[in-house]
Amino acid sequence: MVLIVLATAVYVSAADTPTVTVKGYVLDSVCAFTKGLSKPISEQCAPACANAGSMLAILADDGTIYWPIADTTPSSGQNAKLLPFADHKAVASGKVYERGGSKALVIEKIEAQAARK
Repeated sequence: MVLIVLATAVYVSAADTPTVTVKGYVLDSVCAFTKGLSKPISEQCAPACANAGSMLAILADDGTIYWPIADTTPSSGQNAKLLPFADHKAVASGKVYERGGSKALVIEKIEAQAARK
């Protein structure tokens, strides 16, 4: 009975979370924090860091950093999903979760952001 109540609570919580769209650069999370980057410094930086094991993140146009997460158990890293967009602008949509001032995004869809003409 307890498991049923717990599973229902988790399902209702996820169902109440709205889908949002985030636009921004896919960067190495370490550089986004420690270097205070607002855009990539080169096209090789984030892929090199990701291939070395660092977690990629999305730096939104408004300066918010979104941690990419999976909503599965056990969970899994999301670098493979983000790597094709590393050091470029992307548009990602999915569910956002907030805790302790951090924002995490369960990416349902991600694509390159079209260049402005």
